[in-house]
Amino acid sequence: MVSLLVWFKFAPEDRAEVAELLRVLTAETRKEPGCVSYIPHPLQEDPDTVLIYEQYRDEQALAAHRDSPHFKKYAAAGLYQKMRERNLQNLIDIV
Repeated sequence: MVSLLVWFKFAPEDRAEVAELLRVLTAETRKEPGCVSYIPHPLQEDPDTVLIYEQYRDEQALAAHRDSPHFKKYAAAGLYQKMRERNLQNLIDIV
């Protein structure tokens, strides 16, 4: 299992557009055969910061996600263009 936490910081004026990009990206990502979980969370105390919790079956499933048309359109050409900051954390399974 591959698990990730990705933190994004966006400008307040981009909040509605970011929400729509995340809505579509989430729906498409959850259809991927190797996706176990994909959950975006705006922070309650800072709605311009979004945490995405992602799990994939294995490294190949993560690679397929990053190579998918919806990732390229909604993440690379969408969210990544709007972000002010990004932090990726790879998680390790205990069990």
